[in-house]
Amino acid sequence: MKYDFTSILDRHNMDAIAVDAVGSGGFAPGAPKDGWDVIPMWVADMNFPTVPTIPEAIIRRTQHPAFGYFSPRQEYTDSIIAWQKNRNGVDGLLPEHIGYANGVLGGVISALNVLCSRGDNVLVHSPTYIGFTNALGNNGYHLVHSPLVIDADGIWRMDFEDMEEKIVKNKIHAALFCSPHNPCGRVWERWEIEKAMEIFKKHDVYVVSDEIWSDLTLIGHRHIPTQSVSDDARMRTVALYAPSKTFNLAGLVGSYRIVYNRGLRERIDKEASLSHYNAMNVLSMYALIGAYRPEGYEWLDELRQVLTDNVDYACQYIDEHFEGVHVCKPQGTYMLFLDCTQWCQRHGKTIEDVEKAAWDVGVALQDGRMFHGPCHLRMNLALPMSRVQEAFRRLDKYVFHT
Repeated sequence: MKYDFTSILDRHNMDAIAVDAVGSGGFAPGAPKDGWDVIPMWVADMNFPTVPTIPEAIIRRTQHPAFGYFSPRQEYTDSIIAWQKNRNGVDGLLPEHIGYANGVLGGVISALNVLCSRGDNVLVHSPTYIGFTNALGNNGYHLVHSPLVIDADGIWRMDFEDMEEKIVKNKIHAALFCSPHNPCGRVWERWEIEKAMEIFKKHDVYVVSDEIWSDLTLIGHRHIPTQSVSDDARMRTVALYAPSKTFNLAGLVGSYRIVYNRGLRERIDKEASLSHYNAMNVLSMYALIGAYRPEGYEWLDELRQVLTDNVDYACQYIDEHFEGVHVCKPQGTYMLFLDCTQWCQRHGKTIEDVEKAAWDVGVALQDGRMFHGPCHLRMNLALPMSRVQEAFRRLDKYVFHT
């Protein structure tokens, strides 16, 4: 490969929550026992150096010694339009359809504040990303969960009957759609999105579609933009994207929304402006421009292969070594959602026991209960293969040994 996905990146004391927050309490994993180093497998960021064109673009800009007020460059929107066309097959995207948001969750709330009244019910699928739970709860919205179901082939599916029943019963007019899904890793097929959007149209439900993971589909799978499945979906949906998940840029802040419906777009733009703090950072702009260069396309293709190999290895290892631990193989993202219910029942353990044993030997994975997985673990595989292998060796020997 041209780019480096094998070196072990030392992130200590470089402002990385993934390593520096371990042992600090709250949502963070506990600190390992003496003699064990931390393998960060919880926060959803990557332990790879980003594509070099990003720091190059930032460094070039910082060589000019003025950082005053600015307007986004045309190159910014041109880069987004080209990326969406080349990666997702999007045609007809214009600069006026694109809006800025300080992160996808901020964009979600700006959209919901236009679509809903405080206290309204919002449909989400469960398991549910904890960021949705916190952001919607903090802003006065009530989440109504429609559980995903696992079919006979071990694939997470939407329960369309349950969705429609919940919409009618709870008088829902806004849904939060995660595509690809976090934490389950589903890359929805076109027919699934079409069927969901038909239900939303039937009941006049507007859709906020979080597509931040859209670039990180695994080999053999392709992202279908929610807005692309019908003319109605195009006008009914607020789609949110960012280079942050793809290129590990969360610390720079910045995402963008795509809204084709002019009336809805203008109202969301107004809502997003009210805080007077929802403004782009000049270096964030240059990071996106650097990411969406030809080298970024090439880097991403290599990354997808690395992540696919890591997922294949992890799922096969679990299947062969951890009897009673079940995982539906993800089709996108770099997260695993492990169901430990049977293993815990067989061995008289709780999910807290499993977590503590893993944390003690430095495998810093995440409690899945905050994602509405009752006896689950969430595991980040965006690490060099050697670290993934070491993590599973430790889990085999010290956690799931029998």
